[in-house]
Amino acid sequence: MSTDLLAEINAALATVIDPEIHRPITELDMVESVTVDDTGAAAVTVLLTITGCPMANTIEADVRSKVTALPGITSLELTMSTMSDEQRAALKRKLRGGQEERDIPFAKAESRTQVLLISSGKGGVGKSSTTVNLAMALAGLGRSVGVLDADIYGHSIPQMLGLMEANPTMVEGMIMPVPSMGLKVISIGMLKESRDQVIAWRGPILDRALQQFLADVYWGDLDFLLVDLPPGTGDVALSLGQKLPNAEVIVVTTPQAAAAEVAERAGTMASMLNQKVIGVVENMAYLEVTAPVSGETFRVDVFGSGGGAEVASTLTTRLGYDVPLLAQVPIEPKVSASGDEGVPLVALEPERPAAAAIIALAEQLSARKPRLVGKSLGLTPLS
Repeated sequence: MSTDLLAEINAALATVIDPEIHRPITELDMVESVTVDDTGAAAVTVLLTITGCPMANTIEADVRSKVTALPGITSLELTMSTMSDEQRAALKRKLRGGQEERDIPFAKAESRTQVLLISSGKGGVGKSSTTVNLAMALAGLGRSVGVLDADIYGHSIPQMLGLMEANPTMVEGMIMPVPSMGLKVISIGMLKESRDQVIAWRGPILDRALQQFLADVYWGDLDFLLVDLPPGTGDVALSLGQKLPNAEVIVVTTPQAAAAEVAERAGTMASMLNQKVIGVVENMAYLEVTAPVSGETFRVDVFGSGGGAEVASTLTTRLGYDVPLLAQVPIEPKVSASGDEGVPLVALEPERPAAAAIIALAEQLSARKPRLVGKSLGLTPLS
């Protein structure tokens, strides 16, 4: 056996990245054995996390490509096998840093992930479309972004990201988020037996589902976790207030007064749970119309005006700190059309006015420096 060639094969395998866990297969102990004889005939056994792993073909193709490209390799016998229960349990411990307890990593004081809860007082204001487009914009800036669809009853994130048929991989009780266009995504819609299945859970079961999404999903190292909340101030908002005390809230509203009033309640609810409201997004703020003859552009206030500024002003007074109007996103028919197609507008046509407004918001958020002021450090004073 050529020692030098064996080392080269192992080095090549270390460049093969698991598509779901995003770490080298050698680091994940997925390479069971590697041999090579004096003629350059190599044999490699790779252990998949589960039988029927959806990424098996990707891993196999990558291994073949990397190993057969090495000078001196004349053939490759590649065996794709499956981890034993003990090996999966060991992998689970490794992914959790050796910890058995399933705690929520984002709730720890040392977490550097910026958790943004995207909330609204009522439905139909474009909260979910804001979530997916903002997530795509942040990813486009080079940030690692996860998207958690916490709207258990009205989940729409899978549709908007083209993941209606996607199913997360389970590894020893851990859930791997589904990769999509640079994002890591999880939704109850991916775990249903059929698309038309109705979710009718009450408080305790709902709380358990959220706990699993936060603690049992292997999110990895994220710069941002965007959580699409259900509208209103119900069980999910209360539960996440307890589980994510350091999360920050963005309130989405529309210009009309009726939407503004209920949006203020969502912001007030967040404050009651000791979560900071970092700003307001006014969606469907105006319609840009171009005159056919002169080419001049006009703004038409289809749904009135001032709702976003009113919510920001009211919350600033009520909460005792500055709650700015972060963005005014114009009405754009292609926002809903692109969501139906499963590709957010920010990824499809970033130059469109609505996409540009979201990208500008992402740039604001990405430029912020994480602060410890106001965060719970999990410390108990001693008498």
